[in-house]
Amino acid sequence: MKVKICGITTLADALFAARSGADMIGFNFWPRSKRYIATAAAAELCDRLRSELGDGCPALIGVFVNAVVSDISRVMDVVGLDYAQLSGDESDSVLRELRGIAFKGIRPAALAQAEEDYAYFAPVMPEDTHMPSLLLDASVSGQYGGTGRTAADEIVTWLVEKTPRLLLAGGLTPVNVAERIQTFRPWGVDVASGVEGDQPGIKDAHKVAAFIAAAHGAA
Repeated sequence: MKVKICGITTLADALFAARSGADMIGFNFWPRSKRYIATAAAAELCDRLRSELGDGCPALIGVFVNAVVSDISRVMDVVGLDYAQLSGDESDSVLRELRGIAFKGIRPAALAQAEEDYAYFAPVMPEDTHMPSLLLDASVSGQYGGTGRTAADEIVTWLVEKTPRLLLAGGLTPVNVAERIQTFRPWGVDVASGVEGDQPGIKDAHKVAAFIAAAHGAA
């Protein structure tokens, strides 16, 4: 069971998540996000993270929303990211241009839309088994993730059966993550708001540790 702690904005939170067993750490480069981190700050943070953890450093993932390929590539190079998560309204051509280092996040509002999204993005899903094929988040009008809402059960069930490596996001917490894993058996789980206190982007260490332990324990 892979665990991604997303919306990291501080070195302390990144180090704690990594040392607690996180497999992936996400940084949000969408300027309108409550968990936005600037490129220069992310580059400094990731340099320190790699320096302190060496080969034990988790996969570093940049979250982008409707960014152009040249900007995504530049940020990835400057920061030294492993993969890009596309969480906006990107087309399949954007994933093709990024040549297997990006995966799509989708937020279908109904099963029929999930089926359409899957059919559209299946040909460009990454083959690298270390990264998700697809991320599923909850559908909230006007939002691109980080809402604390869960995805509909029938959509999760359908996509898990179809998708080689589904990363499940949306409304996960230390309290419910084990149950969601045992019910749906996704490839991995993704959390941002579910391991925070009152301030978006600042993680609660107890919640982070509890979430990772619960997720790995439920696998």
